[in-house]
Amino acid sequence: MDITLDKKASNVASIKVNLNEGDYQSKVADKIKDYGKKAQIKGFRAGKVPKSLIEKMYGKSILVEEINHIVGHAIQDYIRENDLKILGEPLPNQKQIESVDWDTQSDFEFEYNIGLVDEFALSIDKKVKVTSYILTVDDKVLNESIDNVRTQFGKMTNPEVSEEGDLLYGTLKQENGDIENDTTIDPSDFTKANAKKFVGKKSGDEIKVNLKKLFKDDAQVASHLGKTADEVTDLDDAFVFVVKNINRKEVAELDQELFDKTFGPDTVSTEEEFRLKVKETIEANYARETDAFLNKTIQDELIKVAKINLPDEFLKEWLKVTGEGKVTDADIENEYEIYANQLRWNLISSQVAKENEIKPEHADIQEATRAMIAQQFAGSGMGQFAEQMDSFVEHYLKGEEGQNYMKMAEQVQETKVMELIKDKIEIKSKEVDVEKFKDIVQN
Repeated sequence: MDITLDKKASNVASIKVNLNEGDYQSKVADKIKDYGKKAQIKGFRAGKVPKSLIEKMYGKSILVEEINHIVGHAIQDYIRENDLKILGEPLPNQKQIESVDWDTQSDFEFEYNIGLVDEFALSIDKKVKVTSYILTVDDKVLNESIDNVRTQFGKMTNPEVSEEGDLLYGTLKQENGDIENDTTIDPSDFTKANAKKFVGKKSGDEIKVNLKKLFKDDAQVASHLGKTADEVTDLDDAFVFVVKNINRKEVAELDQELFDKTFGPDTVSTEEEFRLKVKETIEANYARETDAFLNKTIQDELIKVAKINLPDEFLKEWLKVTGEGKVTDADIENEYEIYANQLRWNLISSQVAKENEIKPEHADIQEATRAMIAQQFAGSGMGQFAEQMDSFVEHYLKGEEGQNYMKMAEQVQETKVMELIKDKIEIKSKEVDVEKFKDIVQN
């Protein structure tokens, strides 16, 4: 067997494998012999099937299977022994494979294309400059958040007369037809003019409506009539809504019941403590958002600095092949740049980890898993699960046949890499309000 590397560019190459009969014949013969022992063919006793019949019936498939096995292992061994840093997986030259005559050939040549990691230089120092944003929690944001919490835990009442913000339950009846259906209407979704029609109403009142003008599209009309969108396309849309019931959600009082529902029993006991706790929660949420954006900004900046040249055409072909028909050319063109930049960042992160001997320790993995589970339980009475936390962590890390452990290990390493990078580059802090931050993220 002869294996050679043909480097076509700094990041693209092909591996050629040449086999002669001596490289595979003994293994094929052993496999045929083994088939003969196990084959059950009508007219022959088990283990007594003639070799010639086995060769005729299974010889070609055994040959193909054995050669694929030999070539596959040879390529993987060659990549490992020569420390080739490849991207994706080797792709066989399909046209060459299709031209093989398995009936007559005794010598074979196979070519596999590979994508290689192009060498890149990366300087992580104060020349890399990024901005870290700090979101301010003003009284407006705090009061809106508290109002949302009070609404979330508010109680549903059924007043006699409707007001703005109420939901109305009733029957939609077609004026010139026999369609009618009970439904709940939320006037807050309507235009101001249409919403006013539902204010000041009581049970038994009738409201004339034009469904096509009331709702945004046929799907909404269909939903309120219990029909499909196709069934309402040419519908006579003159209807009457007969009010049956009015539903109003009254905001919860700022009392201990609300405090306990929001943060768990006896976490806060006064309105002042409640406001402070809500503010801390908002700040923590903001911090997660701004930190995620900072990490993304750092990644983008280092990707620009590193200027990693990827084998784009090879990778696009590899994505298509591994997609097994589910990935189209359009999908690849639309999403390739996202994939490519994620790949570039993975290469950068791996190089930083290697150069600085960063490794995820078992204790760090356990702690990260503990924090993740605690966050999932946040607001759900975490204290009652504290004694079982070690069991939760162990169970999660053993899940998915070890894949959860590997996933958490990658997250821990990524976190450590990012912490090291943040220590070495220049990060300027800037306070902005929520709306300004949204504009920055979108642009």
